[in-house]
Amino acid sequence: MTDPSAPTPSLLRHPGLVAAIGARALSSFAGQVQAVAVGWQIYALTHSAAALGFVGLAQFLPMMACIFPAGHAADQYNRQRIVVICQSIAMLAAAFMAYASFTHQLSAGMIYGLVAIFGACKAFEMPAQQTFLPSIVPPALFPRATALSSSLFQAASIAGPSLGGLLYGLGAGVCYSLCGVSFAIAALATWSMVMTSPVRPRQKATLAAVFGGIAFLRRKPTMLGAISLDLFAVLLGGATAMLPMFATDILHAGPWGLGLLRAAPAVGALLIAAILARHPLGRHAGRWMFASVAVFGVATILFGLSRSIGASVLMLAILGGADVISVMVRGALVQLGTPDEMRGRVSAVNMLFIGSSNQLGEFESGMLAAVMGPVAAVVLGGIGTLVITGVWMGLFPGLRKLDRLEDITTDTL
Repeated sequence: MTDPSAPTPSLLRHPGLVAAIGARALSSFAGQVQAVAVGWQIYALTHSAAALGFVGLAQFLPMMACIFPAGHAADQYNRQRIVVICQSIAMLAAAFMAYASFTHQLSAGMIYGLVAIFGACKAFEMPAQQTFLPSIVPPALFPRATALSSSLFQAASIAGPSLGGLLYGLGAGVCYSLCGVSFAIAALATWSMVMTSPVRPRQKATLAAVFGGIAFLRRKPTMLGAISLDLFAVLLGGATAMLPMFATDILHAGPWGLGLLRAAPAVGALLIAAILARHPLGRHAGRWMFASVAVFGVATILFGLSRSIGASVLMLAILGGADVISVMVRGALVQLGTPDEMRGRVSAVNMLFIGSSNQLGEFESGMLAAVMGPVAAVVLGGIGTLVITGVWMGLFPGLRKLDRLEDITTDTL
């Protein structure tokens, strides 16, 4: 088992770890900058809550279409090469967005199309990228490596929205140019990564093989419970799609305020991830997960009711800190409880659920806000998250009783 007093820097001795977590952080940074620019630009062009929701739908649909073939590809082909190709395509798409913005040719329709390209790239990138850590560090150190990776990921998520909000004042093209450079560096870091993986058996792309991740999860109710809890909780409780509306119409803040609101969840997540990198959860990981999702729901409700930029930022920070605990437990279950030859396909299902909760949740929030207003939509979503938490505690007792993350193996679930 993991010694909580062991120094975290020892993790960096594992070859490939710095490149792996650095590339992931840079890719996240670029995505966050892009999210701020796209959200602000779409709302400036349309002044429509529904348009903000369509951004999420434009990301989700290609992800849903590609995710299962992407998972199969991650289990059949070179995972590093897949990630490099995806990050390179994202770089080119960001460069085009920058050019079209500088020349005042970027329309709402073009933004939706380019966002769809990013969604397709993410569908192939993430199942392959999520398999990297188990191939770099031993299982006993995996929870701490995940916390370290999450710390850097959240630091990038803080810098991304903050810089995105500030740079948007210079023009959306500046933001998209920064995205392109970040994707390029991420691709180079991934290409340079040192990683050893066991030889995986090749399978034909039959329906049974492509959808093998679903069949695997049906035999693992604890893992399925963790993934589906995140799906429904964030699908209902996600308020990020409404941040441009809250910043503009409710809190009366500008692009800087939007950047601050977007960065707040990452600030909370960074704090909790840094603590967990030094002091892992230890016992009762399942109970911690349920408690964190409940806190997520309460913070969502209080954010929706807030009329103060300070209180809103605080609630979003608490929301982000709670979410990182859920993410860590789910990540350990998916990666340590899955054999290497299945990790791509199981990670693909996990990514589909995450994409559903984030991108489809943005669409749901946008549509609901268009009908009943942003405040009622966010508050109702937070209440729904609390209901789901209670129901899932009864449906998945194995998840509720989950103990130490470092003890998870393919045989213990």
